[in-house]
Amino acid sequence: MALKGKLSTEIPIKAPASKWFHLFATKLYHVQNLAERLHHTKLHEGEDWHHKDTIKQWTYEIDGKVLTCKEKIEAVDEENKTITYILFGGDISPHYKVFKFIFHVIEKEDGSAYVNWTLEYEKIDHSVEHPYGYVEYLTKSSEDVDANLLKA
Repeated sequence: MALKGKLSTEIPIKAPASKWFHLFATKLYHVQNLAERLHHTKLHEGEDWHHKDTIKQWTYEIDGKVLTCKEKIEAVDEENKTITYILFGGDISPHYKVFKFIFHVIEKEDGSAYVNWTLEYEKIDHSVEHPYGYVEYLTKSSEDVDANLLKA
């Protein structure tokens, strides 16, 4: 059984892809106001929410448990509307050596769009479960964000 893994989910969205990318690329602090299971976020180190050296602390809920982690941006590709986040500390580091979220907003030719979340991870050992709860969390949170972006 492999320690490294990758999980991915695609969520159809109704709000414009440009609005989604703008939120995650320039107003990440606002996501906590749009997703039910995201309880709180704050700057841990740094002054700019979107600088690669800035570390944020997140408090969120997965499988009914309140968890925490730290996060920093690894890469931003504006042209392809993709952002890679590294998660660590809190409830992540005791279980995973590597834990990344890759956020990608995709517009189709027919005008529809979707958000693709990819989780790349490496477990500390074989006793650690695959992070399926995070896929469910990202799906539900994306649905919440989309509904709120449509209202704005």
